[in-house]
Order: sequence, then C-alpha cells, then structure tokens
Amino acid sequence: MLSQLSSAAKVVGVKQSKKVIRDGSAKQVFIAADAERRITAPIYELCEVHSVPVTEVPSMKELGSAVGIAVGAAVVTVIS
Repeated sequence: MLSQLSSAAKVVGVKQSKKVIRDGSAKQVFIAADAERRITAPIYELCEVHSVPVTEVPSMKELGSAVGIAVGAAVVTVIS
C-alpha cells in the first residue's frame, strides 16, 4: 500500500490533510504511529466524522520515504 503513495495524488501534512478531509476529497489517510498524539488526534476525529479510512504506518520516517520526501511525515492523505 505504501509503495502506491509515491504516484498517488496526495497532500502531506496535518493542515493540508485537515482541509481535504473537511472538503470531502480525501480517499485514504495514512498516519505515523510515532507522531505526537496531540497532532494526530484531530485527524483521527475528522476521519471518523467524515468516514475516511485510516491506515497507521510504523514511523514518520517510513511515511516520509513512501511519499518521496527527505524528512518524516506525520500524516499523508490520498485525494480523489
């Protein structure tokens, strides 16, 4: 699943993810398990409210690598 992230239409980051979840264009959200809970908790809540599936990834480093950035990522959202 993570291998598909490099070519998928997506947004990276909490603020951008919140926006696309709220506007209904989010298809799938990936959240790093080692990200700070205070940062990811609102994303989990929004996904539940808007019925967006969430997949946990073991680390921010792994999630960042999957989307082709040199730093870790707490949240990546695949958009339609």
